[in-house]
Amino acid sequence: MPILRSLFAVIVMSFSLQVAAQQTAVTGVDHVGLVVKDIEASKSVFVDVLGFSERGSDPSYPAYFLSNGKTTITLWRASHPEKATPFNRKTNVGLHHLALGISSEAELNRLYKALKDFPGVNIEFAPELAYGGPSKHMMFYEPSGNRIELVHRPQK
Repeated sequence: MPILRSLFAVIVMSFSLQVAAQQTAVTGVDHVGLVVKDIEASKSVFVDVLGFSERGSDPSYPAYFLSNGKTTITLWRASHPEKATPFNRKTNVGLHHLALGISSEAELNRLYKALKDFPGVNIEFAPELAYGGPSKHMMFYEPSGNRIELVHRPQK
């Protein structure tokens, strides 16, 4: 019996270590890459409104690498922007939307006001309770048509 208990303990421990290793292999999202039609207009939304800064670029692609110190966004211009097919979140496989966390409800409201008058930005809906609250969120499309969610989740 003690041998069986020891063997069982070793098997359980081995399985637990394998599960722990699998759970820690991914440390988070490193960056999100978005294909855009108008790279300058899309960059402007992230830099001028959302507070990202340019970390680098690749004029041969062309691409911009943007960061706010916590999140990195890469913008890649479509090779033939005039022929680019707009993404439809209901019929295409791919990124449904990019959700960015916002520090406060006041910031969410400030960003909404800035975005609603920004050239090329389309607001899907203004800040509202998310699934009954207490979180609030809004959705917009940046100038190239990528769907972006801004969400504030109050600390409990």
